[in-house]
Amino acid sequence: MSEQENGLREEPQWLELKLPHLLYNETVRELHTTIQNEWDSLRQSACQTAAGRALWRHVIHDPLADLLAGETHLRNFHEKIKNDCLKNAREISGVLLAVRTLWFDSKLEAALNSFNGEAQVVLLGAGMDTRAYRLSCLRESDVFEVDFPEVLEVKATLLDAAMGSIDEHKHPKITAKSLNRVAADIRNNDLLEKLQISGFVPEKNTVWILEGILYYLSHSHATQVLKIIADKCALAHTVLLADFMNKPSTTLPNSIFHFYCDWPDHLLPSLGFSHVKLSQIGDPDAHFGLLDDPLNLFNKLRSLPRSMQTYPDDGKPCCRLYLVQASGVPTQQKESFDHIAEITCSNTQI
Repeated sequence: MSEQENGLREEPQWLELKLPHLLYNETVRELHTTIQNEWDSLRQSACQTAAGRALWRHVIHDPLADLLAGETHLRNFHEKIKNDCLKNAREISGVLLAVRTLWFDSKLEAALNSFNGEAQVVLLGAGMDTRAYRLSCLRESDVFEVDFPEVLEVKATLLDAAMGSIDEHKHPKITAKSLNRVAADIRNNDLLEKLQISGFVPEKNTVWILEGILYYLSHSHATQVLKIIADKCALAHTVLLADFMNKPSTTLPNSIFHFYCDWPDHLLPSLGFSHVKLSQIGDPDAHFGLLDDPLNLFNKLRSLPRSMQTYPDDGKPCCRLYLVQASGVPTQQKESFDHIAEITCSNTQI
């Protein structure tokens, strides 16, 4: 009897697990053994994210992701997806990560286009992110990757291994104007100091990316980081791209998350951002054709009021992930923008 006759979903063709030869390089194997044995859950989440991007390669172009993820994380993630297919799950493991990645990519490109020129991009908790290698929209941007020194060191060594590979087509090439790695713990007070030592200019237009990092922080540290970024709105056009978990997401059994915010669209203006737009997974700008089943979990969540903490039918927690874009400009620029808007409105009425 075939899988279709059994009511089982066939494994999608894009899911085939292909491990690159580089993963069997001695240096690479030793590094990933160190990651497995010595890194905590926060640091290892960088490899898990890379594994998800590698396995969702039919929608995410990230040719370095499998190398940075490592064999163990790739196999574990692959097994989850296979099991979801066997169970006919409405949401396949990694779909949220894929949507989140595509949302950040699209919003980053739109923000840089709005600057009309050179800009800076700061990735806090950059982990194994490779946007500086895979996004052409960064060609006029100075990129700063901020993370723990051991994470940046391992990442650089893995990328060096790729540079030494025989296949020149797999050599990583930076698409950004420049790439600066900043070894720092974003929970400490010296974040801006270390950024500036690495060439960051507070007065330049900047996009700050906080993808998959805020909820690992305590409430005080998360608020501190957000306030540091909000304060930059007084110096230059500043854009924040971040994802937030609601309270039920962080209070599940065995949760390793701490910071939550049920209303980031209220929090961020109170810190100093003038414009905030919030999206939920499955919204028109956070869909990307990956959530077609109308009965999937994300569409179910979107149909319920955000204030609802549990599902009315079974009492299970409503776990939400908010994708948020916030921005602000110096007062002088804001007055100029407002004046242009008034003129445009007047001309329209005439």
